[in-house]
Amino acid sequence: MYYNKNMESIDKAFYEMQRANFLPEYSRKYSNIDKALPIEFGQTNSQPSTVRKMLEWLDAKQGDKILDVGSGSGWSTALLASITGPNGKVFAVEKISELVNFGRSNCKKLAITNVRFFRSGKIYGLPEYAPFDRILVSAAAQKLPNELLSQLKIGGKLVIPVKNDILEISKISNIKNKIIKHAGFVFVPLV
Repeated sequence: MYYNKNMESIDKAFYEMQRANFLPEYSRKYSNIDKALPIEFGQTNSQPSTVRKMLEWLDAKQGDKILDVGSGSGWSTALLASITGPNGKVFAVEKISELVNFGRSNCKKLAITNVRFFRSGKIYGLPEYAPFDRILVSAAAQKLPNELLSQLKIGGKLVIPVKNDILEISKISNIKNKIIKHAGFVFVPLV
């Protein structure tokens, strides 16, 4: 039987980082429902089954340096922090100031120490902290932002919704990528 260490770390992360801890009070009673839930400012906490698939495709490892774009309530950030372990680093980027504070506060309450939160600027990502082993984007772009690819290490992986697809992009070299398209998803827009 095939043993997948990555699935074990994702299961552990979902167990440790309960979704209810990353939702506003009015949404917490729905935390076990497999659907996106509102978190204010027109944003959502993504559907758990979709988050799990994205984490599987991202294939993050212990000690990875990860960029989490569109961190929202901080749930994906916390899941990534658990997966990467104490030697990993997660850099969370969010456009909406109130959500930056909400995500930071949620992670702080759970004593998660290997994360840093940033309000995004005019450029996607955090080029000053690049390169990253993995990049996870939790909002839909209209087209693939090349500035995120440039922040990814060779051998790294980017998982990003583009329109109604999720792209799983492995960076082979500075000019070559392997792209797998997973169709049929809906996300809030990447702003």
